[in-house]
Amino acid sequence: MQAGAGGDGSVSFRREAHVPRGGPDGGDGGRGADVVVVCDGSLRDLGAFRRRAHFKAGRGGHGEGGGRHGASPRALEIPVPPGTVVEDPLHETTYDLRGEGQRAIVARGGIGGRGNRHFASPTRQAPRFAERGLQAEEGWIDLRLKLLADAGLVGLPNAGKSSLLARLTRAHPRVAEYPFTTLEPVLGVLEGGDRQLVLADIPGLIEGAHEGAGLGHDFLAHIERTRLLVHVLDLAPLDGSDPVANHATVEAELAGHGAGLVDLPRTLCLSKADLVPAEAADGAAVEWRERLGDAVREVVVTSAATGQGLEALRAAILDLVPAEAPPTLADAEGAVAVHRVYRPGEGDAFRVDRAGPNAFRVSGEAVERLVARHDLENPDALRYLEERMRGMGVIRALEAAGFEPGDDVEIAGTVFELDPGAPLR
Repeated sequence: MQAGAGGDGSVSFRREAHVPRGGPDGGDGGRGADVVVVCDGSLRDLGAFRRRAHFKAGRGGHGEGGGRHGASPRALEIPVPPGTVVEDPLHETTYDLRGEGQRAIVARGGIGGRGNRHFASPTRQAPRFAERGLQAEEGWIDLRLKLLADAGLVGLPNAGKSSLLARLTRAHPRVAEYPFTTLEPVLGVLEGGDRQLVLADIPGLIEGAHEGAGLGHDFLAHIERTRLLVHVLDLAPLDGSDPVANHATVEAELAGHGAGLVDLPRTLCLSKADLVPAEAADGAAVEWRERLGDAVREVVVTSAATGQGLEALRAAILDLVPAEAPPTLADAEGAVAVHRVYRPGEGDAFRVDRAGPNAFRVSGEAVERLVARHDLENPDALRYLEERMRGMGVIRALEAAGFEPGDDVEIAGTVFELDPGAPLR
């Protein structure tokens, strides 16, 4: 994404009949537009960014004569769904957007240049220079979506999570008679009495997912914000694997991912009970209760095909998810800052280095910004620049480093000749 550059200031003089020496009246350039990421509650995924990955905001308009200022366009807003985490390497910041309308500025527009009327003084009554607009910020941001669900269905591929979600809610995940795994999380609304909970089908985890195997972190990140995990365990795996080992694999991946997943309350759902004898399913439930003890709140035997245990599972989820609302963004760790800290003078420091015979290099945020604002081919602008650098102490620092009038000075990649001994006006 790229914010808009600032508009240039204008060099203009008032020229009207019967108004001799009207003076400078150049207008200021407009400020470039910011790029802002906005949380939009109507969105559900980041699919739009597959088709468009580059965003460029409008630049500020140039100033004009008669004191007319350039236009400052509105910010370019990029809508994202609730639950989006914005990694901003440019400002070394992470934004966590969860609520409707929350905003994060990820690229700031350039400041517009001032017109020549700002540089008039008793000794400079007809300034023939103006400031240029500054360039804007640009860079890449990383968007990651973490679902805002109350409970999540986790388990190995083909454990029956999608079938359970389809029976418990009105969601329509892909379900078929042959084995496959869901590629994207699916949400459904679980209703019970006067409550509604969002239930998420988290795509099947595999061994090594917390280290990035399969879709790894893409799957596990969606579980971080749930308040209950429903571990779906297949009673009769088609591959003949051991349910005990399968349970251990998923729990190991949850623990390896961290982010507090091991501390979330659990319900164990023994699925596909219609594929085993009834006494075998009941015996498995007793064994798992003894094996896990307090590690799970409930053990429920279910069958999406026959409807067995679905009401018990629904009741367990509604009972175990706290009735109070989850923490708001204002209370959450990593909330978007609503204030900025300004430290006066922090960017005024500069450094002088010798770049070679009769050549010097000056570096520093304030000095580089000052040079970027002025046309060094304009004699009036160059004299003003030398005056400003003298006031900042740059000339004094150059002279202390051995500078002589006429030596080359490099600032922000631009080399020009300085002659501080020339008269200023």
